[in-house]
Amino acid sequence: MMKSVEEFMKSKNLKINNHIDSQKISERKVDNQETTEEEIIKKDVIKDKTNIEAENSRDRRLKSLEELDKAKTKVLKYIAYKKRTENEVRTKFKDQIQEEILEEIIEYLKQAHYLNDYEFIQKQINEYMKLKTMSIKEIKYKLYSKGLDRKLVEKYIDENREELEEYEKNCIEKIKIKKSGTMDEQEIKQFLYRKGYNIN
Repeated sequence: MMKSVEEFMKSKNLKINNHIDSQKISERKVDNQETTEEEIIKKDVIKDKTNIEAENSRDRRLKSLEELDKAKTKVLKYIAYKKRTENEVRTKFKDQIQEEILEEIIEYLKQAHYLNDYEFIQKQINEYMKLKTMSIKEIKYKLYSKGLDRKLVEKYIDENREELEEYEKNCIEKIKIKKSGTMDEQEIKQFLYRKGYNIN
């Protein structure tokens, strides 16, 4: 039985529409596949970049640790030869070691008791008292010239004032005996005054 024109057209349109729909589905599949591949590539690129950054960061840390170890060895050799102050260490290495690394080393040395300004003051004053005739004022200036903290110097002197004043009196007597052959009493007093002795 022959189809009517209307039925024929409907059948034709249905086939066309089905073909178009199939084409669209196929295109969407291709698009989705392409999108998925792009995402995978992007993820791989990001992953590679992250790995490279992590490796660079690790390399920087290793290099920094190597620099720290080398610098620490250098400073330890310097303070092993002779007891030093914080200021002496900073002055010696300020142009050789990065400031941040140097401060880290100084902090380590302080915690390990390799660097202790109060102990340095004690050692220096004991040496002065054994080998020299110096007034307390001269001792202070000598210590200040080494870059030691004034408050720390004053603290030590206040805590040991009785012993230091006794030492100063003995120095005055030694100087009087030594200078008596070439100076009169007034000249000796002036000499002691210039040296910072308490002659009252």
